[in-house]
Amino acid sequence: MTLLNTPHVSNHVSATHRRWFLAAVTLAAAVRFVMLASKWRDGLLLNDSLWYSGQASQLARGRGFAGPFVSGPSAEHGPLTPLLLAPVSGLDNPVPWQRLVMTLIGIITVALIGLLAARVAGWTAAVFATLLAAVYPNLWMNDSLVMSESVAALMVTGALLVAVSIPGGRHQSVRGLWCGALVGLAALTRSELLLLAPLIAVVIWVPDERRTDGSDPSRQVLRTPLLVVVAALVVVSPWVVRNLLSFERPVVMTTNDGATLLGANCADSYAGADIGGWSLFCVLDAGGRPDEEPSVRSERYRSLAVDHATDHPGRVPLVVAARIGRGLDLVGVENLVVADVGEERYRWASWSGVVAWWLLVIPMIVGARMLTRRPRLILLTPVVSVFITTVCFYGGHRIRSPLEPVVVVLSGVAMAAWFQRLTRPRPGSGATA
Repeated sequence: MTLLNTPHVSNHVSATHRRWFLAAVTLAAAVRFVMLASKWRDGLLLNDSLWYSGQASQLARGRGFAGPFVSGPSAEHGPLTPLLLAPVSGLDNPVPWQRLVMTLIGIITVALIGLLAARVAGWTAAVFATLLAAVYPNLWMNDSLVMSESVAALMVTGALLVAVSIPGGRHQSVRGLWCGALVGLAALTRSELLLLAPLIAVVIWVPDERRTDGSDPSRQVLRTPLLVVVAALVVVSPWVVRNLLSFERPVVMTTNDGATLLGANCADSYAGADIGGWSLFCVLDAGGRPDEEPSVRSERYRSLAVDHATDHPGRVPLVVAARIGRGLDLVGVENLVVADVGEERYRWASWSGVVAWWLLVIPMIVGARMLTRRPRLILLTPVVSVFITTVCFYGGHRIRSPLEPVVVVLSGVAMAAWFQRLTRPRPGSGATA
């Protein structure tokens, strides 16, 4: 327990820890390759995977970010996922190979989760966190899908790993730049993750401890937090500039924000089984011409969403509460599972993810309390980001996915402490110091 509460955790890796860590990553690979094999011959369903796969194929053919299904430029989602898929997307049947790329990304994420846990709480915590990440359904069920969740988890984990190394370490400016760059890449996967830049910047700027005389021995100069934000903005800026120049109406990160808002602010998502969620039928019912320019369509959808919310102000608090409840798997769980199945997740896998979430909630909270203030706050930044996104948009497993690495890291911290307590020699047991 003492180890978990010290501000500087030893990075020494014993041979035993190394073997267990490698075994856990091997287990993660085995689980994910089994899932890949089960989906190898499956085609894509009618969901966002069609865009990611099609856009990657366009890139592989040298057509840039031209729309995969309509003429003109495309910015329905962030560019990083199709860019990572592009090298294998020129093949005659690219979908299985695109699934392989996502599977490899998922395995790398598990290894980074272990390194993150080692950084904040030592290698015993790393072993437990890596083992949990290997079998945690809310991670592996995404890793054979042609979607953005696995890439987002990788970038968020990488950003947190760099962020926890910034305070008190050498080369803080360089680490701040790397952290911001990774946050920028995360935002190019899921645009709402740009929120992590100011959140992490605030955490590393606010002093961790204060002396009794009022002085602050650990206050970070403003430069490093600013570098986090600036680096994130620099990374996303080419995409933003391209979007601003490519569409009829201003587009910053994506043309999909209008559809997202409309599906979350309509009759279906304000009552009934979909309350607090997102309804495709509301978007389809909004109509429009097939050749409607994407930014114009998005603006129209946003207007409809705002009109519905302002016309039903009394429902908004209840809807927001339902969104939060859905994000915590407390409301509309069957509805969430149905949505998962529509995105190619197996029903049994989705239900196992719900159960695993419930089982890890208490270890996650306990693990967070065991860490010192700054590492704890850094790890909680994705929780804040997901909470804001859930309140503003809707509650769902895809929205929650960026914080799933944090769930297993904090749970691993708690389990490591419990393990150390159980295996600690008791007084009078005859063990030597």
